[in-house]
Amino acid sequence: MTLARGAGAVLLALLLLEPWLPLGDVRQYLLHVLIQIFVWAFIGGAWSLMGRFGLVSLGHGAFLGLGAYTAALLWNFWGLTPWLGGLVAVLLAVLLGGLVAYPCSRFQVVGHYFGLVTLAVGEVVRLLIIAERDWTGGSLGLSLKPAQGDSLLAMQFADKTVFYYASLLLWLAGLLVWRRVDRSMARSAMEAIGEDETAAASVGIHVTRFKVGITALSAALTAVGGVAYTQYISYVNPDTLAGIGVSLRIVFAVVLGGMYSLLGPTVGTALTIALSEYLRIVLGLKFIGMAETIYGLLLILFIIFLPAGIYGSLASLVTRVRRGTMVAGSAGPA
Repeated sequence: MTLARGAGAVLLALLLLEPWLPLGDVRQYLLHVLIQIFVWAFIGGAWSLMGRFGLVSLGHGAFLGLGAYTAALLWNFWGLTPWLGGLVAVLLAVLLGGLVAYPCSRFQVVGHYFGLVTLAVGEVVRLLIIAERDWTGGSLGLSLKPAQGDSLLAMQFADKTVFYYASLLLWLAGLLVWRRVDRSMARSAMEAIGEDETAAASVGIHVTRFKVGITALSAALTAVGGVAYTQYISYVNPDTLAGIGVSLRIVFAVVLGGMYSLLGPTVGTALTIALSEYLRIVLGLKFIGMAETIYGLLLILFIIFLPAGIYGSLASLVTRVRRGTMVAGSAGPA
């Protein structure tokens, strides 16, 4: 077993035992923070499936909001369990992702133009949610209809421990999907497409199929994340689950950690949530919008000086050190 795998096994064991550790009064608060980290890291990993291949989406709030509101509305008005409502949400997100990716691919809308298209889609979804206030509650948001006590069918539980293990499992599933894509032929195809679509098509790569497929997968996972987060907080709001604000929050977390590495989105999400909690406690309501300003400044600095993100840069540094040590050892006296 390598050092990295050993450290990963120890970390996973600690995460599994965390709800049972003697943490006193901070236990519930720590569970709350970790649940948010797991869910948002899952969402960030879904975004990075596109971002790492040059499909920089600035409108993932559309898929997030679509997932959250679809499951919430189906439960509130028709009593449809979120298990089935989440499936409907995923199908709608995949459809929306296809509607965005297909014409963009056919008409070669790439780079910052693709980002602007997704940005517009995200805002359209947010405005539609606000406009349909009779159903969605408009800008005030919507609370989930409470079930009678704990309910697996309704995905509602009073004990945060249940949500903790569910979000941990969700996060691990997201890592598995990311790794499967990273080790598949789709990675090579998407990297070629990201470099030059014309050249990729000339060697037989079906550009449209791969771009629509990776967008649909990212949209589906993001919708699942929206459903999971809504079930945990029991409340949906267009400003926190749709539109440009939440989309940029996802992008910032992934860029901060590193979109090209498995744990990059997780590291970035953990740091952003920790920073957000710290600023909330220290600043309170004194400086409204200060957190977003700090996020923006940090994003600029990391894009300039650490384009691979914190985790990605550290991983690259460790790799270079190991290679240097191996070269030095092989060049030594026999």
